[in-house]
Amino acid sequence: MKYLKSACYATILVVAGGLASAAMGADAATYGWVETATVEPWGAEVKVKLDTGALTSSMQAEEIETFERDGEEWVRFTVEVEDEDTDEVVSRTFEREVFRNLLVSGAGGEDRRPVVLMTICMGQTLHEEQFSLEDRDDMNYPVLLGRRTIQSLGEVDVTRTFVHDPDCDENSQLIRHADHDYDEDIGI
Repeated sequence: MKYLKSACYATILVVAGGLASAAMGADAATYGWVETATVEPWGAEVKVKLDTGALTSSMQAEEIETFERDGEEWVRFTVEVEDEDTDEVVSRTFEREVFRNLLVSGAGGEDRRPVVLMTICMGQTLHEEQFSLEDRDDMNYPVLLGRRTIQSLGEVDVTRTFVHDPDCDENSQLIRHADHDYDEDIGI
């Protein structure tokens, strides 16, 4: 009986989700749980995992060094990734103002990470989003997109991968972080 209740509840969620999708209209994009994006303005193409369990997006970063510039906290870091377009390992050093510091708690203890605004190209749209910086060399995906970023993308179909190729240029729409209306449970 307990199984039947669970199965009925799951069916209701799927049907309700389908109705919500239809209500959103054909304009709503659907992404797979793994996509490719480019890190802008650099253009390196990377695999990204859309992770609904994470709030803040995360980007591969090494040699992370904080410093002060004009009385503000800044960070210098190197992004070294395999470019999915060329299969070559490429790297670039960035300097960004620290947007905020993130406290991550886990089984290994607490870790503080700088969060910066970075721009990625997903499909034909540029997205300026918050990314925590961490060494993700031992991870399968150099970029993880959390709920803050996913919210502005569209829906995620967990049965699909690589639905959209990054295809941005100087005329692509830019969705700025400051222009977001985040859901109440997402916050900033």
